[in-house]
Amino acid sequence: MQKFTRLVGAAAPYPVAHVDTDQIIPARYMTTTSRRGLGRHLFAPARYDATGAEVADFVLNRAEWREAKIMIAHENFGCGSSREHAPWALTDFGIRCVIAPSFGDIFRANCLKNGLLPITAPRGLCDELIALAEASPGAPFSVDLERVALGLPGGREVAFQVPARERDALLAGLDDVDRTLRRAAELDRYEAQLASA
Repeated sequence: MQKFTRLVGAAAPYPVAHVDTDQIIPARYMTTTSRRGLGRHLFAPARYDATGAEVADFVLNRAEWREAKIMIAHENFGCGSSREHAPWALTDFGIRCVIAPSFGDIFRANCLKNGLLPITAPRGLCDELIALAEASPGAPFSVDLERVALGLPGGREVAFQVPARERDALLAGLDDVDRTLRRAAELDRYEAQLASA
């Protein structure tokens, strides 16, 4: 898993609640086990019209946010089915952080397993960040996981919270398998004890 330490980039404002995983990546694009190439299908129902042409006013089609690294949304982002393809599509597009008041539980867990940082922030702060992103299209925001701080256009900083275990895993680039393998010697000793019992 790619380490997450500090991220700088445009923050795409997406003031929508209850964005489900089928909106993030429709099931018809889940025919692959590869994480590559899914970014082009990210938010396909909203990003493209019936002919496959881009919808000009969709946030990720606008020049200011075409290379967004951060997305700011409303509550219950990533609700719905448990598809891991949703964080794969976001990261393949280039988004490594989503800020929202709440997340679907399985989506949030999948984000953490794939190097995408979900930041839970109060709705009022999310609205403030959305307004700031809209007022300064394409202006860089920063997410500093080491300092646990958001850097906003204009120089202001806002602290955020993330559980220590999740923070440490993202900083080190460790997924569940990596964390388990770090304890391989302990597991070997346990297996040896079982075998000799």
